[in-house]
Amino acid sequence: MRITALAGGVGGARFLRGLLAHLSRTPTLADATVTVIGNTGDDINLFGLRVCPDLDTVMYTLGGAVHEEQGWGRANETHAVQGELAAYGAQPQWFGLGDLDFGTHIARSQWLGQGLSLSEVTARLCSRWGLPDRGVRLLPMTDSPVETHVIIGGQEQTPQRAVHFQEWWVRMGAAVPAHKFVAVGMDRATPAPGVLDAIREADVILLPPSNPVVSIGIILGVPGVRDALRGSAAPVVGVSPLIGGAPVRGHADACLAALGMESTSQAVAGLYADFLDGWLIDDADAPAIGFDPRLEVATRPLWMHDVQTAADIAGAAVDLALKLRGAHPV
Repeated sequence: MRITALAGGVGGARFLRGLLAHLSRTPTLADATVTVIGNTGDDINLFGLRVCPDLDTVMYTLGGAVHEEQGWGRANETHAVQGELAAYGAQPQWFGLGDLDFGTHIARSQWLGQGLSLSEVTARLCSRWGLPDRGVRLLPMTDSPVETHVIIGGQEQTPQRAVHFQEWWVRMGAAVPAHKFVAVGMDRATPAPGVLDAIREADVILLPPSNPVVSIGIILGVPGVRDALRGSAAPVVGVSPLIGGAPVRGHADACLAALGMESTSQAVAGLYADFLDGWLIDDADAPAIGFDPRLEVATRPLWMHDVQTAADIAGAAVDLALKLRGAHPV
């Protein structure tokens, strides 16, 4: 079976790790392959290096190298290099890069500078962590540089201005109200090699509980991706990133507010309404009404406390997809 997933950062990565655990323990799915289309709208240049936070979070998590408490970055990290940069007065210091993590960004930047595409570089990086050996292919949504910027300000005497998404998310903690998200470079972007094929040829398409606006939403903005999802014969099943109207982690509520939307599982499902077939929500949201009657909605606990609970959630999403395909849940 061919599974394709659209994923952002921590929530998406942990769901995908659970998905691999579920597949490995399910004999009828043990030979399934997983293609992950990763968000690159979070990408940023720091200290002259190209940093791809969401791609790296997926890679580190599935490769067993992630810092578990943070959910991002490398385990057993030190910060001597950034400390030395701070001593020189090099900015910014609000985005913490560890010494091991620097190795990834240096290698990526070197290979990009040599003319390799981001897809080729990502494949090289993932080989080090054994993702291909586990049947996983990680694709950037596009090889073209795309960066999400946030429009803030515009109150009283404060003029509106644009800041990089990472500055708004990390330095400001998304506490400054956002008026708009702009994917700079999206007008020149095309899907990376393999992205559209991964959607068209999939047996199951999953939307992990990633941020619907600045993770999955940015992937959907790549020309051709949304059309491919609409035309796909595979069922598309999503997992809500909200529990009881609140994000499991991160600032999805602040992102939805910028679109003038309520922080509800119904509102998130509405963002995918033109292609979504199944929607997994938490038991806390079960009494809610207002879902499209054509949408197959299933409920269960959605807290990913550990790999086991993540595997159970991923398994429920796969089962729902198989049900929609007319197969019996595994």
